[in-house]
Amino acid sequence: MSISSLTPLLRRKQAKVRVAGLVLLAAMVLFTLAAIGFGRADISMADTANVIYGQLTGNPEAYAHINAAKMAIIWDIRLPRILAAIIVGGGLAVAGVVFQALLMNPLADSYTMGVSTGAAFGASVAIYLNIFAQGGLPVTLFAFGGAVATLLIVMSMARVGGYVSSANLIIAGIIVSSILSAAISMVKSLAGEQVSAIVSWLIGSLAAKSWEHVLYGWPLILAACFLCYYYAEDLNIVSLGDREARSLGINASRLRIVLLAAGALITAVCVAIGGIIGFVGLIVPHMVRMLTGSDNKVLIPLCGLTGGILLLTADTFGRSVGNVEIPVGVLTTLLGGPFFVYIFRMRNKTLG
Repeated sequence: MSISSLTPLLRRKQAKVRVAGLVLLAAMVLFTLAAIGFGRADISMADTANVIYGQLTGNPEAYAHINAAKMAIIWDIRLPRILAAIIVGGGLAVAGVVFQALLMNPLADSYTMGVSTGAAFGASVAIYLNIFAQGGLPVTLFAFGGAVATLLIVMSMARVGGYVSSANLIIAGIIVSSILSAAISMVKSLAGEQVSAIVSWLIGSLAAKSWEHVLYGWPLILAACFLCYYYAEDLNIVSLGDREARSLGINASRLRIVLLAAGALITAVCVAIGGIIGFVGLIVPHMVRMLTGSDNKVLIPLCGLTGGILLLTADTFGRSVGNVEIPVGVLTTLLGGPFFVYIFRMRNKTLG
């Protein structure tokens, strides 16, 4: 097939990707407006749109007909939580894409590699030291330190003869995660009054999120995601092997360090905001990859949007069904556990 005949195919593929991105973006906006209406207080999409428009434009007349209680529910309670769900879900999905591509392992994500548990340990230490009272950013720094340290330990344990074994990577992640879980339990036993905050982190909950979480979480996660997207084409080449990368002038070692650090930062911020929310970074990349292929320049933005929608849907379901709220981390684990088994079995069939 000639290059001239390939060009229209590439253009059609790019057009389909752009359409898919716009559809997902529109769905995210509609889901956001609809999700605010779910809950014990009856709120219409029109009231939600009026409040958001009035707040963003500085026009209080847009929501003058809405009472103060409903206004507080929309702007101060539900909207920050929804925006937190979107950025955490999108961030975890992008981190999953990066880890799977870099390590060439379909089972790799921040949860299965133990990076989330490492970030949770760092956040737990920050809460125990009462650094949590100083704001969310110090907790994020502790979580980032825990995530990076865990990633380095897991990578070193999985390395055999200078090569990181895919099977050893998951086993090392499970071992380190188990040790860190025991360490977190020890911190919990010493925490006293702070134990409830640590427990809420461990189960993965987006309850009581404020604008502070949104204002520091969105810039950090978006910056790391854009960095991953910037190196997406290089990531495609590195996924083929270091020899191919070197022949094209790509420093594979430096790229791994940069993108693993970006993935660790995303994981740390997500854990600092919502605690341990598992399997989003495992499920979403596989779902999107089935539809679009393995081009990371396509996967990263589409997974970010899909992950945000998935976690927003799960969180809305958890807080709207029944009289007791179900933490979103519980729902994603219930959904992701069987999916993890499915991927594991399919991988064994492929290798066998």
